[in-house]
Amino acid sequence: MIRVLLPQQLRRLAGITGEVAVEVAAPVTLAAVWDALEAAYPVLGGTFRDRASGKRRAFVRFYACETDLSHEPPETLLPAAVAEGAEPLLVVGAMAGG
Repeated sequence: MIRVLLPQQLRRLAGITGEVAVEVAAPVTLAAVWDALEAAYPVLGGTFRDRASGKRRAFVRFYACETDLSHEPPETLLPAAVAEGAEPLLVVGAMAGG
């Protein structure tokens, strides 16, 4: 099981509290986690990536084991600690403006 910490607005949208756990078959990639989250919580479809292009949304960031994976390709393998469920994948809503 892959542990995922979603930002409050996405937890509220999906009607969940706390950490989410989803089953992801190997290889455990960013895209595979997005697929699993969207399958388990269809309302999240399109929140991580554009439905048409598949590109990551600009104001959503992904962190694993203190590493920013936000600009990595969707096929990027997640660290072993995340794939094994020891560490969560963090989804963070980015901020902009000034």
